[in-house]
Amino acid sequence: MSFIISGDTHGMIDIGKIVKFFDEHEGEYTSEDYLIICGDVGVCGFSASEEAETRSVLRNLPVTILFVEGNHENFEQLNSYGIDTWNGGKVHFVESGIIHLMRGQVFEIDATRFFTFGGAYSIDKMYRTEGVSWFPEEIPNRREYEEGWHNLEKVDFQVDYILTHSGPREVVAAMGYGEMSDDEVELRQYLQRVADNTDFTAWYFGHFHEDTEVEDMFYCLYDDIVVL
Repeated sequence: MSFIISGDTHGMIDIGKIVKFFDEHEGEYTSEDYLIICGDVGVCGFSASEEAETRSVLRNLPVTILFVEGNHENFEQLNSYGIDTWNGGKVHFVESGIIHLMRGQVFEIDATRFFTFGGAYSIDKMYRTEGVSWFPEEIPNRREYEEGWHNLEKVDFQVDYILTHSGPREVVAAMGYGEMSDDEVELRQYLQRVADNTDFTAWYFGHFHEDTEVEDMFYCLYDDIVVL
């Protein structure tokens, strides 16, 4: 079993990198392997036609699709799905082979443990319409923060990998993004607390539209695709 990790796909805008990867590795993967997208996916999108096209592309990949949510998602639609438990954590089954890994969850898949925490702030929300192309739910709430911490406590703060959309405060600062410039401060501080208190092998996130490695543990993905 393999885990293939990608950054944002933004519906059809950046999904080409995914298609190219599987074209180059034709026949190597099956439904027992997982593609994990670190937010801004577009399977619950702002355009019905692009959403349908995005789902069609993902549906026809040979693997099972997992994702954490970014900030550019239709949260009203995403949260309309019933909550199920899958491999130890809460999920939304968008389709049978397209699964949303909810915030603050710990999943154990083939003896590999993941902590997930999606969400981020849209710096372009002034150009968007609330409830149509921007949703306040993009930023986590207190209950989600507390649930995530509680779930980490239950596994003694030991996981293999952490999957998010934004990144920890110090990591983001090292990338050159000042944390005080937007409303993502609380989220980044929370993720920093997770980083400081959790034993993990690597942390993967998207959001910043670049491929960057920080301290040999934190990986911001955009065009790069990582196979575990």
